Amino acid sequence: MGSIEGERTTVGWAARDPSGTLSPYTFNLRNTGPDDVYIKVHYCGICHSDLHQIKNDLGMSNYPMVPGHEVVGEVIEVGSNVTKFKAGEVVGAGLIVGSCRNCRACKSDIEQYCAKKIWNCNDVYTDGKPTQGGFAETMVVNQNFVVKIPEGMSPEQVAPLLCAGVTVYSPLSHFGLKESGLRGGILGLGGVGHMGVKIAKAMGHNVTVISSSEKKKQEALEHLGADDYVVSSDETQMQKIADSLDYIIDTVPVGHPLEPYLSLLKVDGKLILMGVINTPLQFVSPMVMLGRKTITGSFIGSIKETEEMLGFWKEKGLSSVIEVVKMDYINKAFERLEKNDVRYRFVVDVAGSKLDDHQ
Repeated sequence: MGSIEGERTTVGWAARDPSGTLSPYTFNLRNTGPDDVYIKVHYCGICHSDLHQIKNDLGMSNYPMVPGHEVVGEVIEVGSNVTKFKAGEVVGAGLIVGSCRNCRACKSDIEQYCAKKIWNCNDVYTDGKPTQGGFAETMVVNQNFVVKIPEGMSPEQVAPLLCAGVTVYSPLSHFGLKESGLRGGILGLGGVGHMGVKIAKAMGHNVTVISSSEKKKQEALEHLGADDYVVSSDETQMQKIADSLDYIIDTVPVGHPLEPYLSLLKVDGKLILMGVINTPLQFVSPMVMLGRKTITGSFIGSIKETEEMLGFWKEKGLSSVIEVVKMDYINKAFERLEKNDVRYRFVVDVAGSKLDDHQ
């Protein structure tokens, strides 16, 4: 095992500017220490927020940037203080790679809400070096932000769980929405939405998919197992399910009206926002007052919740619907993701890809 000292170089695919086009990029991994895990990346999922980052949609991107935060790989080596992991094990790493460990959020095991959290790319680590993500050969991650992947789970299937999966599981768990018999709505059937249907059904909920067109109806009902499918622009269909839902997981990552969906909630129902939207959303206050409804948000999940969710996923025998691609397809994959042309999550086979044109 031994401790890890000094710097290593690795190769990944990075965006160089807001065009968002990725190409091979050789860079140094940050200095690693006794609490670190050195990981060979096998698979990494593509998330819609990667698209925001590489294209500087939120105005905070620094380049070159290696995105990717749904990482599954193999432990190559661990630092001298690491007891939870050993070489050869399959592990996962997500969007957060550091936090202060002292604030209320950290002490309550919800480190994703730490004000000093460190993002796995487009951020600066404690050593002053930029963080880079999982579309790379290797990564170094602090042991507190690594999860063990349960035996028997296939790594490419697990990748989307490390962001999309836990993003749905966390609010259902936190807001007491895990009991069976609840009625839930999933707004938007993309990467997070398809996870929402799978997880909510496995919890024993009656699940309605709400989408902008009929396009995904057969898929939602027959393959994902949703109970109902409603087209949001069809007033008759929407009227039929008014005041019927305990919660709605709203995964839409662009500006949209909230009132049509608030009207679907029962008294005390919750509209849970998950999409990263950089324009203001609107509603009139009686829409929430006259049903004591809640508009809330939730952000990924903690390491503890990720471990719980992986256990739940394995116990229920669930599977993700993914399209596995090689790294040389990644720019095309981002183009398709922008047009919602993916069922339902791209996962890059990093280990099986030729990462550097010069290798």
